[in-house]
Amino acid sequence: MKRELDVLKKVLLWVLSAALCGILLWFAGGKSADLLSLAALQSARLNLPWNTVKTVSAAAETEKEEKNKAAFQTEAENEASANREKSELKNDLTETPSDIKELMKKAESTAKDEKKDGKISDWTYTTEGVTDSFGLVKVKNTNKTKINIEKLLKRKADLSVNKKKPCVLIFHTHTTETYQLLRRDWYPTGNVTRSEDSGRNMVRIGDAICEELEKNGFKTAHDTKIHDLRYSGAYDRSRASAVEYMKKDTSLQVVLDIHRDAVQRTDGTKIRPYAEINGKRAAQVMIISGCQEEGNGIEAFEDWEQNLVFALQLQKKMEENYPGLARPIFFCPRDYNMNLTHCSLLIEVGSDSNTLEEAEYSGRLIGSALSMLLEDYKEE
Repeated sequence: MKRELDVLKKVLLWVLSAALCGILLWFAGGKSADLLSLAALQSARLNLPWNTVKTVSAAAETEKEEKNKAAFQTEAENEASANREKSELKNDLTETPSDIKELMKKAESTAKDEKKDGKISDWTYTTEGVTDSFGLVKVKNTNKTKINIEKLLKRKADLSVNKKKPCVLIFHTHTTETYQLLRRDWYPTGNVTRSEDSGRNMVRIGDAICEELEKNGFKTAHDTKIHDLRYSGAYDRSRASAVEYMKKDTSLQVVLDIHRDAVQRTDGTKIRPYAEINGKRAAQVMIISGCQEEGNGIEAFEDWEQNLVFALQLQKKMEENYPGLARPIFFCPRDYNMNLTHCSLLIEVGSDSNTLEEAEYSGRLIGSALSMLLEDYKEE
């Protein structure tokens, strides 16, 4: 009995000693061979059978390998999960909404009865008309005032975002502007370029921008009122609507008037500005920023440079994340209600020759790029 107790004591002493040394070696970066050598030393000191030592050491090494394997597997699973999230985000942006698919399906069913009236030609704007550029940012400047893009990009926009309050207002001066439903190299007789249907006109593009912003945690307001049933006076009416929203929510700072362009050559061919982004066609986007200078007739827009800073930063975000989406910024002697706030801009999404599908996709890309920019100005 005494001999058995002595052996048990030695085993317990060896286990405690080996465990302590093993822990020290672990933190010191010791290898399994070092641990085995230490175990052999302990065996000799305590007169334990070598098979017992090998069994205990092997068990320790197996446990260590299992932990490493589990850690590696966890890391691999986390990486796979992150990749899935990126893929889902990309697919979410590129997926055509069901309401637009339905409109396209209906248009296809009646397309055979339509007659060709003129040509539509694809075009991707790059450096046409560019007067100033720096890195990814390009500007077409039609003012007398000269600008330095590099210096302006170093400035901060006059913006501070509280994600608990609405910070972006989307409205439409020319609400009824609309798009093609089918992508063809021609437009039909009686080509529809205006509609009061909010599922087809600029409201649908505004919805896409707002949805993407909201998805990213930024609260929005969207004025869907039609302001252009009479073309004359539309900017006055849209301004009045925007001011009402701003009185209601004083936190609104980014105020965007969303339009679409209309580009046509002298021979009657209509231009469809587009870029392929993540394997899907998007309508190219043109940001317009105004300027007040002596003799140009613009008043009450002394702070126009603040708006230009914001326009440059927004275009930079677009081009960094969605190359080709943005046409050169049109920096012109106009105000177009951009003096409402220091972050007010007019944005043209495609032209009347782009499809609604292309324009809606661009709306989501605008919302995504704007979300990234707003993150830079988020209050802590």
